[in-house]
Formats: sequence, C-alpha cells, structure tokens
Amino acid sequence: MAFSSFGTRALAPLALAATVFSTAASAQDIHQYEVTITNITRAQTFTPQLVVTHDLGTPLFALATEASLGLEILAEGGDTSELTDEVANITTEAVTMGGLLAPGASTTVSISGDPMADQISIAAMLIPTNDTFVGLTGAFLPQSGTRTYTAVAYDAGTEVNDQDCANMPGPRCGGEGFNEANGEGYIYISNGFHELPNDGVAEVLGPLTYDWRNPVALVTVTKVN
Repeated sequence: MAFSSFGTRALAPLALAATVFSTAASAQDIHQYEVTITNITRAQTFTPQLVVTHDLGTPLFALATEASLGLEILAEGGDTSELTDEVANITTEAVTMGGLLAPGASTTVSISGDPMADQISIAAMLIPTNDTFVGLTGAFLPQSGTRTYTAVAYDAGTEVNDQDCANMPGPRCGGEGFNEANGEGYIYISNGFHELPNDGVAEVLGPLTYDWRNPVALVTVTKVN
C-alpha cells in the first residue's frame, strides 16, 4: 500500500473509502457509535486515522515498550494495514478513515462495539514528523450519551528525530516513509520539534511553525443506538 509521493510503505491512496475490518460478536451486545476526531494542532496534519474497538484491558500500544512493526509502519509512513492485522484477534471492529485531517478540521466515522466488553483506541501519524503519532488507547465506550477525550502525540521511538524533510513523508516534505533504521527504542510522549542545525543541504524544519503542545486532538464518542 504505497502512495508515490509519500515514500516507501507510506500512505494508502487518499481517494480510497474507509476500510473496515470486523470480527463476529453477539448482535445483542453490539451498539453503534459515532467517533469524531478533531485536529487541534497549528500545523501538523493527521494521516488516515485508525479507529478500533477491542477487548478490555488489551491496549493498542503502551508507554515505555517497544513499538510493534505495525505501529512503526503507521508512525513513520501513515499506513494502518499492518497494525490492523496485528490486532485482529482482539478487535470487534477496525475502521481506517481515508484522507488527511488538516489542522482545525474534524472527521466522523461510525463503528460498532460492546460497551461492557470493549474499549476504543485511535492512531494516526502526524506529518511532517519522523515517527510521531496521535494516539488514544483503551478509552471507555459510553453506555449512553457522549464521552469526550483528549489525545496526545506519542513518539514511536523507531526513527531518529532529525526533522529533515528527506526523512519525513507527506505533502510538505515528500520524503521517505517507513524504513528499518532505529530510534530511541521505546514509545514515549513526544517532545515535539526543536531548533536543530541546518547544514545547508538538508531541509530541517523548525519548531516555530511545526511544534505543538499536547494534547493534539479531541475525540468525541457518542452512542447512537
């Protein structure tokens, strides 16, 4: 799943409709939810957003642990397919909302889940970054009404944060997406952009435009039946 201007294993084509993965579940326990994600950064765009309802107590990712291959691919290139496959055995439903989510914009998707047995998680890459993603893991589904969550930016720890456009995919940079280089080695709360030396060859982006302060997204989950 490659999008030519986003580098190897980068974003799926933006024109594709949302992709959905479901497992069998008891119909009487399953309810429909509307999930709205709002990008509250100044200049970071979200790649296609993965929304998952899954077993209680089984997080999509965890701080201070090594990122899975699927999470690495998502955090470096925006491709959700590998991570979707990795969590298939714990998933009630997984939906990828195709397209980029610009700063200040919102998008809404419908997903099913059991409020007594499931939690909801989301993940999407921030571009332009090396390996940063917006994440919400293990949030509760409302038994009625609406719950609103804030989601922060995490660093996958799988790529060095050089802020060089050659190593960041997306319409701003058009650089490489997923690669097998190593980073810090564990997931942590992202510390954003910094002033880094520019050697006159690399295009190093700075914090004046591209930095952020957590949280980076609002997530609203509403039970609709």
